[in-house]
Amino acid sequence: MKLIQLPTQAFEERLKQEIEENPALDTGKEESEDLDDDLSNEFDDDNDDERSEKEEVEDINIDEYLSDDEIPDYKTQANNYSEDDEEKNVPYAAGTSFHQSLKNQLNTFRLDEEEQAIAEFLVGSIDDSGYIRREIIDLVDDLAFTANVFTTEEKVVTILKKVVHTLDPLGVGARDLKECLIIQLKAKDKTKYRSLSIDILEGAFDHFVKKHYNKLQEKFHISEDELKEVIKEISKLNPKPGSSYAGNNKIAEQIVPDFSIKIIDGELDLVLNARNAPELHVSREYNNMLKGYQEATVKSKSQKDAIFFIKQKLDSAKWFIDAIRQRQQTLLITMNTIMQYQYDYFLTGDERKLKPMILKDIADKINMDVSTVSRVANSKYVSTPYGTKLIKVFFSESMKNDQGEDVSTKEIKKILETVIEKENKKKPLTDEKLAGILKEKGYPIARRTVAKYREQLDLPVARLRKEI
Repeated sequence: MKLIQLPTQAFEERLKQEIEENPALDTGKEESEDLDDDLSNEFDDDNDDERSEKEEVEDINIDEYLSDDEIPDYKTQANNYSEDDEEKNVPYAAGTSFHQSLKNQLNTFRLDEEEQAIAEFLVGSIDDSGYIRREIIDLVDDLAFTANVFTTEEKVVTILKKVVHTLDPLGVGARDLKECLIIQLKAKDKTKYRSLSIDILEGAFDHFVKKHYNKLQEKFHISEDELKEVIKEISKLNPKPGSSYAGNNKIAEQIVPDFSIKIIDGELDLVLNARNAPELHVSREYNNMLKGYQEATVKSKSQKDAIFFIKQKLDSAKWFIDAIRQRQQTLLITMNTIMQYQYDYFLTGDERKLKPMILKDIADKINMDVSTVSRVANSKYVSTPYGTKLIKVFFSESMKNDQGEDVSTKEIKKILETVIEKENKKKPLTDEKLAGILKEKGYPIARRTVAKYREQLDLPVARLRKEI
């Protein structure tokens, strides 16, 4: 069960660990020499001085430990994927961190010892988005307690504005979104619309954020076209200057699909990633050691101890190989059942064709526990003609349409998203109107349910979707 839960890269690490810890395991293609006869392994009593010629014999069938005898149909061969996929080590770019870059820029200013300490403390207080979220009075207190620098709020604000706010990227060190946008605008060459943008942000930031465009036009005596230019100017700014820093050394998670679904001659073809199907077998050295022991006429105590160790490692290797085969089989059976259940979607890519599907539906079809299906769905990815997707996204609850048919909530969300995309942005549709449209399309759902689905789609309320 633990192996099933592991995604491809974590599985490879687990495999590597097992191979390092168990010398009886080997990878790659290798011809194994099967021993025709059962190996008799002799062990003596605890009394080393009194050895009997008739020693205890334990039969070990070496064939049971070899994995080369049978290769199951579900086992994917290594030559089914390109050589590029062989690169399993993810290179990480080395570079200067975001905060280190800001500190390096401080060296371009002429600051006395106290000012340098304050500036460095302020830079250290900047979060990954580029903001200082703490109150100035709290920073003053921390400077006193942690850096032994006793200063005033006024001096900290002065260093913040004259030094930190001039660092690159522009807007870094701002205490809120309003200040961040204004810093960026003031750093640019002055134009009519930039000056107007600054005035609007400084004098009516709440109206701008809430898109009360009529109030802005009245307050600043501007036309709709002028307001459009202001919106265009502000939309060019970066609300999170810290996140744009290219050298912040944040490691992006690399997703390796566990399955691949392709359309071949109008039919779906499912393949397990070959990196999930390693070729494991008993190492040749161990075979030779066992064979040598079998052929030896005189067997010493040390030889018998070595063979006992080998037997333990063979048992462990056989268990691990079987566990991996079960993992491969479970993954393929589960994903194949999901693919057949959502056949129309994988064939077309149309999310409206996703059927309602819960974990129990798949578990019942493959006669496995729901927890097993959950482990596969929550940690595995599948490469499809429409992108790489987490398997759990294909699961959804159901509801009945006006004809009494079960439909997926994903289908409703997709239709809702399409309706919002095509709405008149000058007069966005309220949740009440969206519920009415969905009802006309055959999906009778309440306004509060529409609001829930809209929030899950990360779409704002009608007022915040308004454009001019």
